[in-house]
Amino acid sequence: METVPTKEEFLKQFGNCYGYPNGPRSVDEIRSSEFKRLQGTVYLDHAGSTLYSEKQMEEITKDLTSNIYGNPHSQNDSSMASSDIITTARHQVLRYFNASAKEYKCVFTSGTTGALKLVGEFFPWNKESIYAYSLENHNSVLGIREYALNKGASVLAVDIEKNEGQNAKIESDEFSVQIVKRAVQKRGESNSSQNAQNEAYNLFAFPSECNFSGEKFPLSIVDSIKKDGSKVLSHTQNNRGKWMVLIDAAKGSATDPPDLGKYKADFVVFSFYKIFGYPTGLGALLVRNDAAHLLKKTYFSGGTVTASISDIDFVKRREKIEELFEDGTSNFLAISAISHGFKIINDLSIHSISRHTNSLAEFTRGKMLNLKHGNDKQVCKIYGGNFKMGPTIAFNLKREDGSWFGYREVEKLASLSNIHLRTGCFCNPGACAKHLGLSHSDLISNFEAGHVCWDDNDVINGKPTGAVRVSFGYMSTFEDADKFLKFLEESFVSKTQSYENGSIQNLKALELPGVIKLKSVTIYPIKSCSGFDVQSWPLGSIGLKYDREWLLKGPNGEILTQKKVPEMSSIHTQIDLQKGILHLKSPKLKEKLEISLLNNNSSYLNEEMDVYGYRYEVESYTETVNKWFEKAIGRTCTLVRCTSSKYRSYKSHTIGHTGFCRENRSQVSFANEAQLLLVSEDSLFDLNDRLNSRQVASVDWTRFRPNLVISGSKPYSEDSWSGIQIGKSRFTSLGGCNRCEMINLDRTSELVRKSKEPLSTLASYRRYKGKILFGILLRYEDDPTGEETGERWLHVGQEVYTLN
Repeated sequence: METVPTKEEFLKQFGNCYGYPNGPRSVDEIRSSEFKRLQGTVYLDHAGSTLYSEKQMEEITKDLTSNIYGNPHSQNDSSMASSDIITTARHQVLRYFNASAKEYKCVFTSGTTGALKLVGEFFPWNKESIYAYSLENHNSVLGIREYALNKGASVLAVDIEKNEGQNAKIESDEFSVQIVKRAVQKRGESNSSQNAQNEAYNLFAFPSECNFSGEKFPLSIVDSIKKDGSKVLSHTQNNRGKWMVLIDAAKGSATDPPDLGKYKADFVVFSFYKIFGYPTGLGALLVRNDAAHLLKKTYFSGGTVTASISDIDFVKRREKIEELFEDGTSNFLAISAISHGFKIINDLSIHSISRHTNSLAEFTRGKMLNLKHGNDKQVCKIYGGNFKMGPTIAFNLKREDGSWFGYREVEKLASLSNIHLRTGCFCNPGACAKHLGLSHSDLISNFEAGHVCWDDNDVINGKPTGAVRVSFGYMSTFEDADKFLKFLEESFVSKTQSYENGSIQNLKALELPGVIKLKSVTIYPIKSCSGFDVQSWPLGSIGLKYDREWLLKGPNGEILTQKKVPEMSSIHTQIDLQKGILHLKSPKLKEKLEISLLNNNSSYLNEEMDVYGYRYEVESYTETVNKWFEKAIGRTCTLVRCTSSKYRSYKSHTIGHTGFCRENRSQVSFANEAQLLLVSEDSLFDLNDRLNSRQVASVDWTRFRPNLVISGSKPYSEDSWSGIQIGKSRFTSLGGCNRCEMINLDRTSELVRKSKEPLSTLASYRRYKGKILFGILLRYEDDPTGEETGERWLHVGQEVYTLN
């Protein structure tokens, strides 16, 4: 496998394109002076949103604090100032897309989606109309079909591919393109009152650059469709309507905006934050004048009429296209920021930005394709490549045995390395299914299996359900690409050793001869607050008695945890079983708090609440109690206690099982996944050896917040246990505990510190099907016969018997 080249070697190949060699400032100067907040961070999600510069925000702030901008729907000085900046902004937008002000108008919208909705809602659909769109389109483009179908129009998805057969052809500047038609969609009878004898208008929509793969579709499609779309699309209904074309430029506009002087699309939509980071919530529709007059708008609002009478049917609408379609007061303060963004782009030039970002993407793409495992199997599967590529790379990663790394696993590990990337289908279901080879039946079965957007189901039936995407922006550097490539190599390239199921070491370790002992027992009465150690403790139907029986919730019902509120770790807890008291103290408060364990106090309020999708009956506490906690953590909160919970189901993460399909039902309090968590001291010793070899300090077991710590077993032998028995008490293993960044919080000092360890080291050898496992989850098997009297207790020092 090739090693990543030095910057000097990179510059020999790409030096003429990279870094703005003829610009006013180099990319390194821009990065060091205007993006200081990126120090130590690799941001590679510019297709999602590029970043605003610090200088840009300073200029915007200076503008807003030096000038008075008022509502533009008036004639006073501040209103006229706003009108002037709006007019200037419209002209800047038209120049950016090389659009003549005589042919096009710029209508400001809430963003790309708002612009698409405007076109879909006002387009003159009838039952003879056709809405056609390329398969590789954002959901916001697909959504237009609802308007078309409801008016009786036909809807057609097509593939745009390089021409290799006898399908409909489009001659571009560089190659021949073919349109491959999919099934025509139709929805019942038309709801439109329009006469079918009227002229039909058809719409074809495609992206200038695919937001999934980064492929850039030839803009010559515009002229071909407008000339004779029915012939190009081979439509069987012999449609003779007029064809119009919409370009989704949301992705492409950041580095290669469509040239409307050459390719005269009827509608172009985009968002400003994709180009220069700020403002968000603002986009535009560029519309040809003749196309604008065909849009049928029903609603009128402030700013869109010249006159109206409230108690009779009388209204006169404004004739200017921008004024007609911009409902209400324009977002004039956000519009005032546009000129500061365009200044950055114009200073560098869009041509130079395109060359710069594409050089980084081309370099990275080539190095990714060269990554190979020790057995010479390729690591990266990159999607796209039929057409020119933009500065975006969509990919998935393979293990040396050919199975897939889940994209969520990649995202989680990237986060540990402070690399920002994006995963999933990026709201582009057509491109996702096409590139991943997912059939309609695959997509439906995935949905029926519980997979929805933004979940963790990244591999189903051996196939990825989405991809990983990295994308470059105008301030991206060689160092960003270099760190990303090193991350891939260090985290996913197997050198020589082979892992069972492509993942985790020490899966089925045999125990060393000797006795396994229960070393410690810890109770955590309040979820995410500190726990306390005991020598002996009783068990109950929910596991350890009083464990995670309380929690703190925020003013909007959200569950507070150390992830959101690190100060919770400083609240110390202790339970006196004899007196029936929960003792609480905080370093921020002199007074201590005592709460009775009795749950029949009439001053408490009973209610129901949802916690992570499960229903609980809870008790709420008095204002005095809640005020104590508010002072302790510095935010408004309420303490509640679980009095009963519904039964919850668990999915096993047990290593060696073929899937996460074994369900077990047990009653729990507010624990995340199971009644108890067990950690092996010997597994911790092994982890610390690995940390020390990386010159990282050791961690103790408190990082993992276990209830039970055992000693005397071989590292990770707990992975293969089906359960354990301690005295007369039996516990069933529910599999490995999937760790998150909570274990990276160092609570040993008053100030909670966060690093990337030990999760990063665990990820290097304890990954299994996208999970990073350490410790096992247990369910207490209460006496099923009910014949026993009295409570069962656990005692530190008891012998632990394993069940295999």
